[in-house]
Amino acid sequence: MCLIVFAWQVIPGLSLLAAANRDEFYERPALPAHWWADEPDVYAGRDLRGNGTWLGITRGGRFAALTNVRDPQSVRPDAPSRGALVSDFLRGSDGAADYVETLAPHADRYNGFNLLVCDGSELIWYTNADTEDPRNGLPLPHGIYGLSNGFLDTPWPKVLSSKAEFASLLCQGAPIDAYFDMLSDATRPSDCRLPHTGVPLEWERVLSPIFIESPGYGTRCSTVVQLLQDGSAQLTERLAEPCGAEAPVIQEKIYGALRCVRSPRP
Repeated sequence: MCLIVFAWQVIPGLSLLAAANRDEFYERPALPAHWWADEPDVYAGRDLRGNGTWLGITRGGRFAALTNVRDPQSVRPDAPSRGALVSDFLRGSDGAADYVETLAPHADRYNGFNLLVCDGSELIWYTNADTEDPRNGLPLPHGIYGLSNGFLDTPWPKVLSSKAEFASLLCQGAPIDAYFDMLSDATRPSDCRLPHTGVPLEWERVLSPIFIESPGYGTRCSTVVQLLQDGSAQLTERLAEPCGAEAPVIQEKIYGALRCVRSPRP
């Protein structure tokens, strides 16, 4: 994932509401969200190269998601796939705090990541990258948060704008479609607002919108997750074709029910 905005214990009856975009190279093979045959309680997409996932839920109301930390100078090609961090939590039964405590001593094996894990009672953000944020590895208090490829609430334009829109939609009691509209915003901020993350300026521009469109890389799916306080969960996913299609097809998936609609975006 490259953008996740979420509300934790803000809405009565709803423990977590999260809206997320996954950005990835189009050539990297992946399956859309589905019930895993080898782990029947896990509902998530699947990366067919690393065999892990970027975001998922379980029948028991567990949730996990991951973004990479953008640090091109420190990437190690031989590091294990970070998607295993999400799938291992979803498969397991450890509480969020216990899972992070077990992971921490070995976290430097992986390239930089941000991990969100929720066991229904606690939601924890953990990163293996260098940060002095006191929230790292501890249960988050209730509130609204944004996470891209920096750290939690790093004020990149896409994080600031999506958090503001997300909060507004919450106040309005907006339907799920409104969150997908938010996630489809391909507006690029001006150069003066762009962060400096170690990639060339043209790539900073490409990566800056909420919804990314470029010939070889872009937003491949958008997801809305709801965890109710009764322990139930729902994941709704929309899959996007690479840009350049005359009218990109968006597939909407709510658990196993799939329907295809045309994108309202130009």
